[in-house]
Amino acid sequence: MQGAGPIIKVDGISKQYRLGKIGTGTLAHDLNRWFYRVRGMEDPYLKIGEKNDRTKKGGGDYVWSLKEVSFTINKGETVGVIGRNGAGKSTLLKLLSRTTAPTTGVIRMRGRVASLLEVGTGFHPELSGRENVFLNGAILGMTKKEIQAKFDEIVDFAGVERYIDTPVKRYSSGMYVRLAFGVAAHLEPEILIVDEVLAVGDAEFQKKALGKMQDVSKGEGRTVLFVSHNMSSIKTLCNKGIMLKEGQLHSEGNIDNVISDYLKDLDQYAALELNDINDRKGNAIVRFKSITFLDSANRERQEFKVGESMKIRIDFVVSPEFANLRTARIDIGINDIMNNRVAWLSSAIYADTIQSSSHIIFEVEKVMLNQGAYNVNLFCDTSMGVADWVQNASRFNVLYDDYFGTGRNIPEAQGFLVTDFKIAY
Repeated sequence: MQGAGPIIKVDGISKQYRLGKIGTGTLAHDLNRWFYRVRGMEDPYLKIGEKNDRTKKGGGDYVWSLKEVSFTINKGETVGVIGRNGAGKSTLLKLLSRTTAPTTGVIRMRGRVASLLEVGTGFHPELSGRENVFLNGAILGMTKKEIQAKFDEIVDFAGVERYIDTPVKRYSSGMYVRLAFGVAAHLEPEILIVDEVLAVGDAEFQKKALGKMQDVSKGEGRTVLFVSHNMSSIKTLCNKGIMLKEGQLHSEGNIDNVISDYLKDLDQYAALELNDINDRKGNAIVRFKSITFLDSANRERQEFKVGESMKIRIDFVVSPEFANLRTARIDIGINDIMNNRVAWLSSAIYADTIQSSSHIIFEVEKVMLNQGAYNVNLFCDTSMGVADWVQNASRFNVLYDDYFGTGRNIPEAQGFLVTDFKIAY
């Protein structure tokens, strides 16, 4: 590709949706838009709409998924797009992939774009894996000869040689995403856009996919945009970051600085009462109300030393349907600040159903996590489906205070866990 300048230039793009509607909404609204447009006047519905803030319940019909976002990306940059759920990340990638158009603003891109946004897109379910590889290559503007030259490499990468002539509708989600990623990454696009679909694959495939994206960007000089909640993957792969918050550009630049901004935002979010957080999933048969960290004397704390005991108290409310549940469990997922899972606690280890309709306490005899900050996710599953699921519901810190009595610390980079050990000669 010839020519200097940015490979992607985004200038003041916004995307508005009308909640509960397909397209722009009613016929009356469409006619009103047309009336204003033919007279060269501004769309009247651009003046209304709420911010895309999932922590608050809105009252209007219109919401801005993105609002006046501008940035540039140069050839060969690997860009991590980060932000909390509902920040507008997936909407931005859909606009860049041209699967939907911005309400306002302009996007200028140079070169072929291959995107992997969600499982189920990009392939025709009735066609075989082989046919879909050639179809996607043709859509990217490649000749049959060019696709054939890459075909064996794609199939080998995806590990689906045995099923390559089977309709993809019979593929598992893991097989599907492996082949879809293989196609997107190997057919030599100038711009590769990858959403969080890699979470579908197993750990081995995720590592393989990250390695391929590194090859595409650093080895081949192509541009990669990558969305993930896994900050470790983002930091490993990307040299530039874009953080979105409530549909607006919050920060842009060096990936370490952008990740730092994101983690600070998570701290502010975790300070919210659980009742005030609307960014959650579930049928609300059980709804988390608060989470509290307690020490051995039942004093509320956010910081614990390695080896100290800790209690995690979760208060919740239940609906009348709670009495009809056959099973109900509450899980606590503990992640490091890069969103790597380090521990999991579940009431299901002890009983099929929680025994209280108001609270539960998880007692940890010894906190054996290395020094650092840890995010807590809450999850309640029942015989009637997921009741409540809150990511980054709270955070606690672990301090290293000479646990071994030697005056020496364990570096944070040397793992998540502190193992109680001695040496002998």
